[in-house]
Amino acid sequence: MRQIVLDTETTGLDPRQGHRIIEIGALELVDRQLTGKQFHVYLNPEREIEQGALEVHGITEEFLRDKPLFAEISDEFMAFAEGAELVIHNAPFDVGFIDNELSLTGHRHASITEIASVLDTLELARDLHPGQRNNLDALCKRYEVDNSSRTLHGALLDAEILADVYLAMTGGQVDLGLSLESPATRSDADDGVHLHAGHPVLLVLKASDEELAQHESRLNDIEDQSGSCLYRQATTA
Repeated sequence: MRQIVLDTETTGLDPRQGHRIIEIGALELVDRQLTGKQFHVYLNPEREIEQGALEVHGITEEFLRDKPLFAEISDEFMAFAEGAELVIHNAPFDVGFIDNELSLTGHRHASITEIASVLDTLELARDLHPGQRNNLDALCKRYEVDNSSRTLHGALLDAEILADVYLAMTGGQVDLGLSLESPATRSDADDGVHLHAGHPVLLVLKASDEELAQHESRLNDIEDQSGSCLYRQATTA
């Protein structure tokens, strides 16, 4: 599986108000491994940057004056993204800005979703942690991802951090050393788990047909929205 972890920085919050992309940062994952390939560019938005946005990313209009226009890098960017699953935090924001840039330049593709599928890690985090804060900083703290270098937002830096967070969120259960067996209770001739005498009987609750159907429906929704389902891939491998 080829995935592109992507982030953008912009002049403001809404492309419908004329705001533009000023930075794109994207990293390639293949089979959940960073390949070292990346796409990173600063862009001249040909307009002013709102003060609120400047305070977030610190990218100035002066710095961007000699940078390329989106039209100059659009084909290279789309070729990098083509055929991949885009991993984006709060995907509607970035996809909306990218599609706006494609529209303004008259690109042959009206939307990036014509050439790539999209996985929104914000929606994934909300499913995993309902009712909790799920912005990138909160997820870094939850999954112990180092974001100490993130004093200001930056598209490439945020893509690097998001890659670590995404891999942690979807990495599955690891051995926490909580095995029920001990050397004294394990038989060399039997790979099963043995409990000490007097240990209460473990109650195994099996999912009902209705619960199994709901589970399959949820997996179908994930597959429809992202183009793939890691759970199904893992359980059928």
